[in-house]
Amino acid sequence: MDEILIRLGTAADVDDMADLEQRCFDDPWSEQALAEDMENPRCLYVVAELDGRVVGYVGFWAIVDEGHINNVAVSPDFRRRRIGAALIEEALRLGTELGLVNYTLEVRAGNEAAIGLYEKFGFEAVGVRPHYYEVGGEDAVIMWRFG
Repeated sequence: MDEILIRLGTAADVDDMADLEQRCFDDPWSEQALAEDMENPRCLYVVAELDGRVVGYVGFWAIVDEGHINNVAVSPDFRRRRIGAALIEEALRLGTELGLVNYTLEVRAGNEAAIGLYEKFGFEAVGVRPHYYEVGGEDAVIMWRFG
């Protein structure tokens, strides 16, 4: 197996990202939503590429000095290989270069693996959004990482 490349996402990655959305989430973003987000100058995507195919990505919005992580996806076939950690690490590095100080995200309350990963990067649970997720009505844990 070739080495996984972590790099900035481009519009050419949207098809693979939309496929990951379908495979990873109960309420996936559409290809159109991803393409529109990719065009937003305040939004950055970092992708994990293997053999020319995106196997993971993280997207975040830069708003003043804050980063809002809007999605983290890793192909079920490639989980538990530190890809999610590598993506978050690169997103935080890029955010720091852009002058971002604090970061926030929402995560499903039942997604213990993701919560644990975010905690490793200094995120702390600060609140709950009840019934945040449309599909399933699950609560979201609001997490912040303060600079």
